[in-house]
Amino acid sequence: MKKLNHFLYDYLTSFGFAETTAKYLNMLIMAVGILVILLLIDYLLRRGLIVFFGRLAAKSKTHFDDFLVKNKVPRNLAHIVPLMLAFKSIPHVFIDFPVYANAATTTIQVLVVILILVLVRAVLKTLEDFFKTIPSLQDKPIDSYIQVFMIFAWIIGIMSVFAVITGISFVKFATTLGAASAIILLIFKDTILGFVASIQVSINDMVRIGDWITFEKYGADGDVIEINLATVKVQNFDKTITTIPTYALISDSFKNWRGMTESPGRRIKRSVKIKQDSVRFLGTEDIEKMKSIQLITNYINQREADIERHNTTQEVNKSLLVNGRNLTNIGLFRKYLEMYLKNHPAINKEMTLMVRQLEPTSQGWPIEIYAFSSDKRWENYEHIMADIFDHVVSSVGFFELELFEFPNKNFAGVTG
Repeated sequence: MKKLNHFLYDYLTSFGFAETTAKYLNMLIMAVGILVILLLIDYLLRRGLIVFFGRLAAKSKTHFDDFLVKNKVPRNLAHIVPLMLAFKSIPHVFIDFPVYANAATTTIQVLVVILILVLVRAVLKTLEDFFKTIPSLQDKPIDSYIQVFMIFAWIIGIMSVFAVITGISFVKFATTLGAASAIILLIFKDTILGFVASIQVSINDMVRIGDWITFEKYGADGDVIEINLATVKVQNFDKTITTIPTYALISDSFKNWRGMTESPGRRIKRSVKIKQDSVRFLGTEDIEKMKSIQLITNYINQREADIERHNTTQEVNKSLLVNGRNLTNIGLFRKYLEMYLKNHPAINKEMTLMVRQLEPTSQGWPIEIYAFSSDKRWENYEHIMADIFDHVVSSVGFFELELFEFPNKNFAGVTG
């Protein structure tokens, strides 16, 4: 490389360039040329290692190498050789410019520290994924252990970067930092809290830009538009902006709706309250009348046969409806709602779908619909839910049931 350096210098001076200009041009040409070569080497190594590890992962029985590929360990390993070659080439490229050589050396050293941190994080993430596949470790807090190691790695990495930049040895820098830690913690309390929180949020993947979150303590209900060291900005649905301290994401409770948006459906969970004195057994005429409701015709016929068989076998005295087994109007109403939901085109049939009774209250007997709409968009979701409960409320009367409402005189007493 020295011969090439001298050759370029002589070649440039032969064109009449001044000595200083020739040195600058020589440095620039060498730097660009080596940069292109290093980028090419980096690309070839990355492709080679990715292909090699990919084939190894496909042939091996263990999942560990699959997780190595998933977390980009081979890709990051490929950067080591170009950085080493770059470090070795600095004295030759900047032979006439020691100041530039020192700056380039410092830059390469910082990049090495960053690369080590990235590799450590990728390996720890790989171990985390692998340990979670081991049955005996699935109930252990693997995430917490990995986070502790990662925090220590970040601390050591940041201290190493500062030591490289300032030119102070790592041990001396750590000792000095320890002595001044009380003052640093006092002055940079919020920054340190935000920094630690940012690492936690990033490692745990708690919040991403674009996530819909609800944070009642801060009045936030909308999409995350910015995450930085100190704050998280949320654009609420009324277009106002709420700013939340980053450390609040790990110290307080909030709701992230990402799981819902990534799932195949959005939950509908709402109930109607039935007047309890409208609930009754059904006689033969009532049952025949209910059979005209097509969604439950087959169900009524089947249940009627089962009930008749049971009552006959048990020699039940049917002079009173309370004896033996009987159909009730609220039971048929629940079955009707279940069949209605199963036939509704906007309901996801692959997810939980049920109509259930809740505990009776002084304000009626709640019948709750629990299902998931296929369309998760807010406006469409509201239309689907409104359409369902329009039908539910309208169909109550066909089962001779009544919805609970407060008597009008109560309202008159309040407003009068």
